[in-house]
Amino acid sequence: MSVTAVREVVPRLTRWGLTPDADLIYRALSTLGTQSVNDLARQLGIPQQRVNRALDELVAAEAVRPGRARTTTAYRTETAPWEPVALASVLPRLRRPRDADPPAERWRRHVATVSGLGLPALENIAVRRWPTRAITRRRVAELVAAERYEHLTINTEPVIDAESTAAALPLDRSILARGIRLRMLGLPPSDGDRWYGVALGGTEGMYRERQALPLKLLLFDRRVALFPADPLDLEKGYVEVRDPTVAQALGAMFDRLWAEARDPCLQGVRPIELTARELALVRLLAMGHTDQSAAVELKVSVRTVAYTMRNLMDRLGVDNRFQLALLLGATGRAPLPPTAREASGESTS
Repeated sequence: MSVTAVREVVPRLTRWGLTPDADLIYRALSTLGTQSVNDLARQLGIPQQRVNRALDELVAAEAVRPGRARTTTAYRTETAPWEPVALASVLPRLRRPRDADPPAERWRRHVATVSGLGLPALENIAVRRWPTRAITRRRVAELVAAERYEHLTINTEPVIDAESTAAALPLDRSILARGIRLRMLGLPPSDGDRWYGVALGGTEGMYRERQALPLKLLLFDRRVALFPADPLDLEKGYVEVRDPTVAQALGAMFDRLWAEARDPCLQGVRPIELTARELALVRLLAMGHTDQSAAVELKVSVRTVAYTMRNLMDRLGVDNRFQLALLLGATGRAPLPPTAREASGESTS
């Protein structure tokens, strides 16, 4: 007798600080079963480098493990298998409060982010070192006074000390008083106290938290960036970079992190909401309809089908229809895409 395998509904793991790529890879392994890096890259339509980074993140979260066929010598090969750890084991670990990152990890993230800016490759770039924290604060006040439309901040300290608060609070209040858009990213406070937001007058809509952040950063009007010279000792001052290419890259990084973070003022995570047309369309496509036959069923044009799918993928931040099917299927909004065994017609008994 054949039975249909019951697959667990996987919540969006980004709510606990994992990146969208890590969420997608775990979702794919949970749906498709054991896969290699090559398999995942081909199925999902993303580069192998991104797959490897996501797997590294999932290994650190104890959410994936080497497949049974993997050998020690094959550990980093692109054809070696990976398999998911059961969701029932993964979720309690993700939900458990995390200790502060060790210094080596903070250095690694900081260096990786700064290296990714490509500073040596840029000509005529304006870089200046402010040698102490006190001097940097005076420079921050000057840059804030010159801001016109936006102030972005990433804070990587689990607890904001009294001295930092005394310096930052007046500046942040002046930013808001002038009608400048303020957005702040931070770590969940290790002591659970979010009193800074209360002192600022409420931060709903302008403050979000993420379990891990790459570096401490101040970005002024997406023109000037400040980040620590040494992430483990802020008293050693900051580096100021005044370059449109670097500032825009950091702004794009901030936007990605902001999209993955959550506002602690809001309870829970907003579910994926589909319009009636979107829901009907994804269900038809998951059942095996082509764009043409789905258009006939819905009495719309093929162009409307393509436009609806493209708009939905852009809204949910996925790159192709297979990724979209994994996301919608695993969160219960549409049928899951078939596994390789199901697609071939093989039954389980």
